[in-house]
Amino acid sequence: MKIAASFSSGRLTVYLSGELDHHEAGGAIRAIGELIEQNMPRECILDLSGLSFMDSSGIAVIINAGRKMRTYGGRLSVENPAEQARKVLEASGIDRLIAVATNN
Repeated sequence: MKIAASFSSGRLTVYLSGELDHHEAGGAIRAIGELIEQNMPRECILDLSGLSFMDSSGIAVIINAGRKMRTYGGRLSVENPAEQARKVLEASGIDRLIAVATNN
């Protein structure tokens, strides 16, 4: 899995690509946490458009990023999940806790 990020005007966008499974989740949690700590954004967006696969471990990544953002007084949202990731998100009900914007 690859993680890229951009930061502008208080908004951190984190782009996840590849496969997000239990082998990758721990590293993703650490990397996203470090990006949040370094940039101290008011808003963080996880862009999932590049994920070819995500299992329930991805939910843990999202929840941890949301907690980190709340700690710093910011908010997290998820955008552009590919179809497979969108199904995992819908099954989890995560949209009751964190805003999820789909690209369809």
